[in-house]
Amino acid sequence: MQSSNNVTQMLLNCSAGDKEALANLMNIVYDELHRLANYYMNLERENHTLQATALVHEVYLRLIDQSQVDWKNRSHFFGAAAQLMRRILIDYARGRNRVKRGGSEKKVPLETVIGLSEAPPDIDLLALDDALNRLATLDPLQSQLVELRFFGGLSIEETAEVLGISPATANREWSMAKARLYRDLKGTK
Repeated sequence: MQSSNNVTQMLLNCSAGDKEALANLMNIVYDELHRLANYYMNLERENHTLQATALVHEVYLRLIDQSQVDWKNRSHFFGAAAQLMRRILIDYARGRNRVKRGGSEKKVPLETVIGLSEAPPDIDLLALDDALNRLATLDPLQSQLVELRFFGGLSIEETAEVLGISPATANREWSMAKARLYRDLKGTK
């Protein structure tokens, strides 16, 4: 894996208008994005039509479609990739959950979704997305933090860097966000 400095430099080249920089960058970070996508696809239902490789390619297509992104560093890039992965998976889940496709799936507790359980969950991404949207109205920082940690696979330190907060604050907000989402997904207020 390339150093963070090399990735950051390539991102700066992207921001400066270097047309080949994003393609070169994707060659460097592809394996890491694929590993992350594979992890999330393993959490999906068994007969999911989207594959990890297709998810990474869809993220790539959406990244090259964005105009004039001012990339700051590796963590910023993976934060953006995490947001795109979330949106893509949510779009697929919405399409699948339409009445003509069989309706909604069973609900899954948040502690299973966010890795407090060792068993791989059958995630209800729509319920999680709705809960994250509700959390965003209450506390946008906590919503971003969950998105970066869950969908982006970023560490507390990387998440703190992307959000411009201290790791201690990120850890505290992470704990509060998990509690809020757990309560919301269990249906208690």
